Amino acid sequence: MKPRTKFLIGGALVLSVAGYLMASSIKDTGVYYMTPTELTAKLQADPSFVNAGVKVGARVVPGSVQRAAGGKEYAFRVTDGSHTFPVVYRGIAPDTFTDSVDVVVSGRMGTDGTFQATELLAKCASRYENAPQKYKDTPGYKAGARRA
Repeated sequence: MKPRTKFLIGGALVLSVAGYLMASSIKDTGVYYMTPTELTAKLQADPSFVNAGVKVGARVVPGSVQRAAGGKEYAFRVTDGSHTFPVVYRGIAPDTFTDSVDVVVSGRMGTDGTFQATELLAKCASRYENAPQKYKDTPGYKAGARRA
């Protein structure tokens, strides 16, 4: 066999093994990202989906946050406007976690209809504002004005 042929066969073998490893790792660690409506529809269509790892993006229902006496267990409800379900999170919540905040919870839907969250992320609206807009609201700012 020519050296070029050996090189091409070796290269194809390395690429196929690398591709297989990438595909299998994505399959093992991949997580669905859904809204409450999508999760409810998926659970109705496939009841065995109950124990699948899921990330849910939604908004905390105002007035639904309950904190346990120890301070490390939270019970609240999330919604996307159409569907609502309860969430239980055990751990330290972010400082930005309050009523009506957008959250992403990771975990599994329990058979009782309560989402058992293992991770809680809360969006901080002030950090996502457009910086120039922040300055437009200050007194003395004129749009398009330049300093000499």
